[in-house]
This record gives sequence, structure tokens and C-alpha cells, in this order.
Amino acid sequence: MKLIVGLGNPGLFYAGSRHNVGAAVVKLLARNLKSSFKRDSSIFALVSKAKIDQHEVVLALPQTYMNLSGKAVKACFKKFKVSPQDLLVVCDDLDLELGRIKIRPSGTSGGQRGLASIIESLGTHEFSRLRIGIDRPKNSADAADYVLKGFLRSQKKIVETVKEDAVNCCISWAQNGVAETMNTFNIRSRNE
Repeated sequence: MKLIVGLGNPGLFYAGSRHNVGAAVVKLLARNLKSSFKRDSSIFALVSKAKIDQHEVVLALPQTYMNLSGKAVKACFKKFKVSPQDLLVVCDDLDLELGRIKIRPSGTSGGQRGLASIIESLGTHEFSRLRIGIDRPKNSADAADYVLKGFLRSQKKIVETVKEDAVNCCISWAQNGVAETMNTFNIRSRNE
């Protein structure tokens, strides 16, 4: 079984924010797989079960705030009996420009608090993560405020295409593994 987690903050207030792009990708993946989410309060998440080819996949949207994402992911690990190699976390990244995605088999949090919480809760950084570029704020604006705001109208077409690319990346990861997926998707977006 594979576990794909989309990071974001719960609630309608945060739904279209840059920080919630990971959750938006996993929601789109569920829609493409014709699967719907159900609340599972025992694991602090919305959960959807689907199949990608012959692979059983659990899609999860933590209902904790971003910096407590590890609580939900650890609970998912226990309930669904997955290992770190079977985990893909989808999240935003300030250090990647808008229009890029990057998947890696492991690594540090890079300052992303949701990833930091997951690494701390699981006691390992050896899990795949798909980072979606949201750019850094201009003019040294506060990053905390920036990530909680929505994308500009001029950016929305790029964001929609990147979300589609990220969904295809998640599918490739489940089908082919992280190494092959990296070779396919760790390139500049066609939108730049």
C-alpha cells in the first residue's frame, strides 16, 4: 500500500492559499481517480482510498495545521501499516520558482514546517516528497503572510498546469517508483 499526503491548513479560509497547494494537488488526484474523501478523526485526516493500476493507494489530507502534520501522518502509518518508502508528501516550496515541481526520495525539511513535523514524528527523513514551487515573496515581504495568501490572477493558469503535472508525478511515483519519476518530472515546467 502507498500513502500520498497533501499538506495544507484545514478550513475554507486557507483553501486557495499558496501553503495549501499540496492539499489541492491530492484533492485533484482523488478527483481524477474518481475517489472521494471521508473524515477519519482517529488519524486526524480526510482519507480517500483508490487504486493506481494494481497499487492500492491511500490519499490523506491532514486536518491538523501545517506545523502539526506529523501527528496525522504518524497516525496514518499505524493505521495503514505503511513504511517510509511507501510515503509521498506533496507540499509547497518557497525556494522553487512558480511553474516547477521537484520530487526527491529523501532530504531535509528545507524550512517547510509540515515536512519538519513529519520528519520529527516519524524519526526519519527517508520518504519521498514532491515540492511545488510557489516563489519567494518580493521586496522581502514576510514569508509567513505570503504563503497564507492566494495566487495572483496572472499566476492561476500556471498553477493549474503545475497541479496537473504534480498529479501525473504522483501517479508515476506510485507506478514506477521515485528514481524513474525524478528523471521524468524534475525539469523546468513547460509554462516558463
